[in-house]
Amino acid sequence: MKLYLMQHGDALDKSIDPDRPLSKSGRANIDRMARFLAKQLRVSRVLHSGKTRARQTAEVFSKQISRNTPCEPTTGIAPNDSVEAFTAQLTDWDEDLLVVGHLPFMNKLVSYLVAGTSSVNLVSYQPGTMVCLESKQGDQWQIQWMVRPALLPDTD
Repeated sequence: MKLYLMQHGDALDKSIDPDRPLSKSGRANIDRMARFLAKQLRVSRVLHSGKTRARQTAEVFSKQISRNTPCEPTTGIAPNDSVEAFTAQLTDWDEDLLVVGHLPFMNKLVSYLVAGTSSVNLVSYQPGTMVCLESKQGDQWQIQWMVRPALLPDTD
């Protein structure tokens, strides 16, 4: 099973829009990431936190990498939610999954799955970053790769 853990794209400040949708540059970066990764991966489910910026990010990816599988809002992945509780749900899934959420949850989840503790900082997320983890034997996870919009060539 592969688990793709993504921080939503860059969002507007809450002083501009309290719902914090993706900014123009955030949307452009997410579109670019989705086009880049479309040939590399497929997922059977796309989960997001329900917040506007995460939903918008998930919708872009759903169209590109999951054959338009509907995005599903889920609980338990808010910024300060327990990574242990979410990890317990992973045993019920065996297909590749994309989860779009927020910091510090995403960073802590990667650390917990790979190192067994959420208190170490294994990756440096920036808006639009995706980390691919793979589980080969149940609860043993490894980082396969990580990509962020700044690493992609401009194609526009």
